[in-house]
Amino acid sequence: MQYVSTRGAAPILGFSDVVLAGLATDGGLYVPESWPTISSVPKGSYADLATSIFLPYLGGDISPETMSALCADAYSTFRHPDVVPLVNLEPGHQLMELFHGPTLAFKDVALQLLGRLFDHILTERNEKVTIVGATSGDTGSAAIDGVKNCDNVNIVILYPKGRVSDVQRRQMTTVDSPNVRTVAIDGTFDDCQDLVKAMFNDAPFRERNNLSAVNSINWARMMAQVVYYFEISRRVAGPFDVTVPTGNFGNVLSGWIAQQMGAPVRHLVVASNENDILTRFFESLAMNVTGVHPTLSPSMDIQVSSNFERLLFEMNGRDGGLTAEQLRVFRDKGTLSVESDQYEKWIAPTFRAGRANNHDTLATIRSVYENSGMLIDPHTAVGVKAAREFAEEGVPMITLATAHPAKFPDAVERATGIRPELPEHLSNLFDLPEKTSELPNDLAAVEAFVERS
Repeated sequence: MQYVSTRGAAPILGFSDVVLAGLATDGGLYVPESWPTISSVPKGSYADLATSIFLPYLGGDISPETMSALCADAYSTFRHPDVVPLVNLEPGHQLMELFHGPTLAFKDVALQLLGRLFDHILTERNEKVTIVGATSGDTGSAAIDGVKNCDNVNIVILYPKGRVSDVQRRQMTTVDSPNVRTVAIDGTFDDCQDLVKAMFNDAPFRERNNLSAVNSINWARMMAQVVYYFEISRRVAGPFDVTVPTGNFGNVLSGWIAQQMGAPVRHLVVASNENDILTRFFESLAMNVTGVHPTLSPSMDIQVSSNFERLLFEMNGRDGGLTAEQLRVFRDKGTLSVESDQYEKWIAPTFRAGRANNHDTLATIRSVYENSGMLIDPHTAVGVKAAREFAEEGVPMITLATAHPAKFPDAVERATGIRPELPEHLSNLFDLPEKTSELPNDLAAVEAFVERS
């Protein structure tokens, strides 16, 4: 298995090199040269399933025995024996709880593994890397937890100042580890993401600091998220629909990849908050950037969804040059459109899209609590609202519950009157001292900080 860039001008790499590279040198994202198919889904633990899904992607870089051990170690950190349990919400509608990892968000499912992959590959090569990442809330803490004990990794996480929840921020800024740095950027998540991409596109800086990435631009993140769609197929009979609270498009694209590999995914419902650029695209065939509006679901307060590039590459017949030109225009003019035949082939059969504003989000949290006694976080609530709109009788609907409600206690309390408590392992989070830095939205300032870290 080899990997190519979505922009067509970067070297073709093997799996381990792709993990360490993160972003391709031409600014594109790496994807496999072809999608493998899974003829039968194995029984066994979640770690066993993950190992079997990963093997076709490894290209012999990591042995099956080593991969099995890495998966077993990664998923032993989850508090639920099923790792990602399915729970009943209402008739025909279940939640897959992806928040039982150390930092209470779905990002743990991939980043607990990615940290171990980094450690294994770097130890074998006797190398060190500096990870730079942008977070809209959850990736940062999950990435930090995944690599905080890695001897061969330094990590710098950028987050938008004042635009993440108190819990999300503290999960990053209270980690007392010498290889961890966090930076509050005076801007939006899109600004943070642009800074990370600019650092990777600065070739001398990238090489001097041996940069790597943990955002979902890193292929291994996508690969790990594919697994829980196959886990659904082990628990649910026949084809099913999945609704995904969506910001950077990685989680829902993993569902599309699972479908290409043979998982019986029927429809994928993209659920957006008021920053609904993706929903507007699926409705109109055009992607137009507007301003980012702060909402009760801050991890989805995004306009430029990086992982859409991987789907666009497929829609363009894997023409990297065409994809690169479309994205250049999108960056310059803030607009991107696709042809109707592309839409009919790639989008219409699988994707649906819905949205929820803050009022809808609170109403959904309230209704779920009143009907089931269950507390859900605002991102999951955006998904539940869309799922209810697109559910069809006789077809199981699964909504991905992406974060523990205690990560967003203000919104949950506002909707239900109940303030969810953090699990015991995080009960002292608000007693710990914070350590972070603040920087302007300026590439030179951020690069200087990374060089010093």
